[in-house]
Amino acid sequence: MSLDYPSLAKTIAALTHGETDEVALMATLACEIHHADDRFDWTGFYRVTEPGLLKIGPYQGGHGCLQIPFDKGVCGAAARTGETQLVPDVDAFPGHIACASSTQSEIVLPVRNKAGDVIAVLDIDSNQPDAFTEEDAKELAGILTSVFSR
Repeated sequence: MSLDYPSLAKTIAALTHGETDEVALMATLACEIHHADDRFDWTGFYRVTEPGLLKIGPYQGGHGCLQIPFDKGVCGAAARTGETQLVPDVDAFPGHIACASSTQSEIVLPVRNKAGDVIAVLDIDSNQPDAFTEEDAKELAGILTSVFSR
């Protein structure tokens, strides 16, 4: 399946129009993004709940880790640096946290509010190696910006 990002962005814009509650927005995005592509085995948000700590938020897929410190794993790296983490092989990522043994590759994007603060990360895991591209990173970042930075 090839992901039609323009269609996904349009659907998400229509579903989230006028909504301001961050958890409601995250739940909607997790659902829409997860079901948009067969590569996506786990799709969800980890929210910044206190300095240096992420806690699981809305997601689709199997169980995730309940909390992740900023100094651990791919999600922690995205939250700590504010930069997208594109990981073709999770076993090669130093300090990777194996929340699910099926995960082979991962992309994690910081989620920023209007003020530019990182409020969460969007974590997408795949049970396929090297499943994510720079195009995925660019398109998903655009969707996150359009929803959370408006």
